[in-house]
This record gives sequence, C-alpha cells and structure tokens, in this order.
Amino acid sequence: MAFSFLIRSTAAASFHIEASDLSLSPSDRLKVSSIGFSGNLNSIFGAALSTTSVSLQKCNLRSIQPIKATAAKIPPAAPKSRKSGKTKIGINGFGRIGRLVLRVANSRDDIEVVAVNDPFIDAKYMAYMFKYDSTHGGFKGKIRVVDESTLEINGKQIHVVNKRDPAEIPWGKFGAEFVVESSGIFTTVSKASAHMKGGAKKVVISAPSTDAPMFVVGVNEKSYKPSMNVVSNASCTTNCLAPLAKVVHEEFGIIEGLMTTVHATTAKQKTVDGPSMKDWRGGRGAGQNIIPSSTGAAKAVGKVLPELNGKLTGMAFRVPTPNVSVVDLTCRLQKSASYETVKAAIKGHLKAFLDTQMRMLSLVILLVIQGQAYSTPKPG
Repeated sequence: MAFSFLIRSTAAASFHIEASDLSLSPSDRLKVSSIGFSGNLNSIFGAALSTTSVSLQKCNLRSIQPIKATAAKIPPAAPKSRKSGKTKIGINGFGRIGRLVLRVANSRDDIEVVAVNDPFIDAKYMAYMFKYDSTHGGFKGKIRVVDESTLEINGKQIHVVNKRDPAEIPWGKFGAEFVVESSGIFTTVSKASAHMKGGAKKVVISAPSTDAPMFVVGVNEKSYKPSMNVVSNASCTTNCLAPLAKVVHEEFGIIEGLMTTVHATTAKQKTVDGPSMKDWRGGRGAGQNIIPSSTGAAKAVGKVLPELNGKLTGMAFRVPTPNVSVVDLTCRLQKSASYETVKAAIKGHLKAFLDTQMRMLSLVILLVIQGQAYSTPKPG
C-alpha cells in the first residue's frame, strides 16, 4: 500500500513547499507537509478508506505531518450475478494479496468468494494463514476447516483447490465468474486466459502486465470495454502515483517529472544477506538496509495516462518496514502552481480518491487502510 507525496515542483514560476509556507514555528521546521493519496491492495478494486477516527497518543518524537489521503465515498458496487444477487469470484494464489482480497470480500454483501486455488497450501494451512496476519492483524470472524477441499468462513463455504495449471481449475463448476489472479506468475494475457478454460469469464491480474490492458481506478477505468476479458490493475506504486499525476497534469501541465518511491519490504527480499546475481544490492538483508531498486511505475503511468508517456521516470528505495509506502513526485510544470491551488485541484473531480488533510503521521495510515472496500470492473 502506498501513499503519494508531491512536495516540490518547478515551472516558469516555481512551486516549492517550504516549512515557512505553513507558518510553522522554528521547532516545527523539520516537519514535512505533503499531498497524499491512498493506493489500493494491488487489485483492480478501488479503495475507500474507513472514516473511523484514530486516537493518537502524544509523542515527544519528531513527527511528520502529512496531508493524509482519504476517499470521500465508496466506489460503485460490483455487478451482481443473476441467480444469487452476488458477484461470485475465485482467487488464484493465496499469498498476501489473495488473503486480503478474501478478507475484504467477506466484509461485503455483494461479493462472494466461492473458490481459492493455491498449489502450495492445503486447507488447514490456508485457514491458519488467513486467521493470523502479522501485518494486518488477526481475522475477527470465524473460520474452520470442513475437509481438505472446503473452508467455512462466517458460515459460508469456500472450495479449496490445489492446481498448478490454471486451465485445470474448474471455476465454472464453482460458479466463479471473475478470477483474481494474485499468484504473481500468470501476468500476461495468454497465461491469465487459461483461467477461462475452466469457466471463468473475466480475469483481473493483481500486478503489472506487459500486454494486458492496465487500469487504475479514478484514472482510466472508463476506457474499459466489455471485450477485455483479461485486465491488469497495475502495481501499488502506479495506483498511488497515477491519480495524483492526472490531477497535476490536467490542472498545471507536467513537462517532466521524477518520482521516488520509499517502498516497504517485499516477500522477494532477503531476510539476511544472500546471493542475488541479477541485483547485488537486492541481496542485502531487508531489515538492515535501505536498498536502491528500479521501478516500472513511472513508465506504467504512461500506459494509463498516454499524455504522460515518456515524461516521467523514477526509482525506488526498499526500506525495512513491513507495510505502507510513499511516493515523492517532483515535476516541472507548464503553469505556475501554489500550495493552495494544488490542494484545491486535489479536491476536484477525483475527490473520491484524493483529499488533503493535516494530521500527524504515525501508524494511523496502516490502521486506516485496513478499512478499505473494493468493487470489480463492470463487464458488458
């Protein structure tokens, strides 16, 4: 999950946010202000943050004050199946994303997960991993293993499958119309299309794709066509950057820009120093190092916003935190922009996805993110 920060830009008349712009006291000059956006769970679903307030304890440590991202309203409900009134989905890959998709679907009355496939995890281990989550906390509902091919969550049964080949998963038998492809393996149209051999009608890839149509909710989802059976939700960083870049470009015109993402540790990193022949720095222990890395998020923005194609570049820093990332966007603009005009632009037509607030930054970001809701793209 990522939050974007626009902290400076240059144009014919420069725009540079300083602590002095906010009338801060000398002791607060080291505090940072930002324009934030909440990235979603690396799925096609759009996020709506919980409005539940979070109490923060008084802290003597130096704090960062962000303009925290919120979503003002919940995205449209998912298209409903004709028979049950619910959209029935299947999940391929029960890793971090797959488990969170199941949690969110379980909290909604218009979505039903009917099957989960993972060739490396049996039903008992699925139940254990779903119930206990070191990052997002334990599952507060009830889960039990009915048998080796069935889980029951809050009274609803879910089929468990252990197939390596997606073409062998009988999605149609289970009634799954949509498949969330969250294994991280089948990320091209040809590979992800194998799910349709088992009866699925649409596939949403929860990762960037080299050839599948890519969508970011709030940016280009209106360009979706019913003929698109396999789509990509891009990356978490792209979901973070694209809405902000869209607003800034439409209001002020981006000539060129540099994005830097300070990214939480990922599962592919090493817990201690180990071999990484393609990327020597990537082999350093994730808990002891800030590791420079490449990111395709800037180029991906050019796919969802063609007018920015070739105008943005970027890099990443992998930092030793388990969750929550930020994006810093520095850009040269065609028009003069002030702190207030950028804030006003943020509160325009993308106000359901972008907003600005001053609040002390702490675990509040992680806590608020856990209240997200999602919706699938509407088929034909």
